[in-house]
Amino acid sequence: MKNTLLIYGHRNPDDSQFGKALLQSAKTLTQVTTHTLIEQYPDFKINGERERSLLLEHKNIVLQFPLYWYSTPAILKEWIDEVFSRGWAYGGGSALAGKNLMVAITTGGPEKVYQHHGANRFTIEEFLRPLEQTAYLCGMNWVKPFVMYGVRYLSESEIQLSCEAYIQTLQELL
Repeated sequence: MKNTLLIYGHRNPDDSQFGKALLQSAKTLTQVTTHTLIEQYPDFKINGERERSLLLEHKNIVLQFPLYWYSTPAILKEWIDEVFSRGWAYGGGSALAGKNLMVAITTGGPEKVYQHHGANRFTIEEFLRPLEQTAYLCGMNWVKPFVMYGVRYLSESEIQLSCEAYIQTLQELL
């Protein structure tokens, strides 16, 4: 069994300086398989059978994406809808049971706006509850999310530090 499958769910990956930096960092780890959804499915027609096969080959699943309107980008939501099917991942199926699920996200706003008294009124953990519940429903282990806050305000050195922290986080999954 392979170690970690990183599903990159960004609608414009070439335009994402920060997501791309994290993805390139992950690609330096030989135990991480990267999979960019929009490159595979520009028409959003996800091949569920192929994707389920990829999931079965890996112990850890990482969903990397920018937080869009407090949720996943549409392509990642479509991927989840198509791949985590009833009878396979849940509802009589347990193909993902025991696997680890982690999300790695970038946000435009700084961490202080993701607080109960901040502009967004909720914490990142609260916005990610649907994904945490998905992991629970499928019998997966929810791993603490990796969050790169306030990407619009980061210097080059801060981006580099975030990429190093991401590598460390991914290595801890291995």
